[in-house]
Amino acid sequence: MPESIVSGSISSTLLHQVQCRRPDAWARLVHLYGPLVYRWCRQSGLQPADSSDVVQEVFRALAAGVADFRRSGQGDSFRGWLWTITRNKIRDHFRAGVNRPETVGGTELQQQLAQLPQSEPSSSDGSGDEPAEVALVHRAMEAVRGEFEDSTWQCFWRMTVDGHTSAEIAAELGMARSAVRQAKYRVLRRLREELK
Repeated sequence: MPESIVSGSISSTLLHQVQCRRPDAWARLVHLYGPLVYRWCRQSGLQPADSSDVVQEVFRALAAGVADFRRSGQGDSFRGWLWTITRNKIRDHFRAGVNRPETVGGTELQQQLAQLPQSEPSSSDGSGDEPAEVALVHRAMEAVRGEFEDSTWQCFWRMTVDGHTSAEIAAELGMARSAVRQAKYRVLRRLREELK
């Protein structure tokens, strides 16, 4: 997968649609970023059920504050903001666990909270799963796949993923090489918009 389509933030269009409370945009946002938030929760030591609860809390907080999100600095990104919300909700979860009898507290709780990184965790948690960025790109590809004719998608896939040349694909599909390159470009442009 070309590194050029992986990005640290959300498309301006999708962000605007979410801020305007469009249900389809919200569903796309959750589809793209829900698994990433879940992975962050698991990397922070939460059990699967607790991770699911924290994911819900993260998206509840996001819904309440998304209208106020602005990229004011050069390093500001939606994904960085999402990590900050997630980290705070994980901390809230651990703090709330002090009042539960089966949960650890005291020094052990302080150690768990101290181990939460300030910045976003690494892409892979060592579990053998694909890196978070790759998973995000795969979900974006699923989301935009239906927007293209099969031949357009084949041109993109075979050039970008399989590594075939435009001449090879053009000969196989009975297209001009320039049409193959244009098809690849259209899909890449749309993916960049989705992931921008």
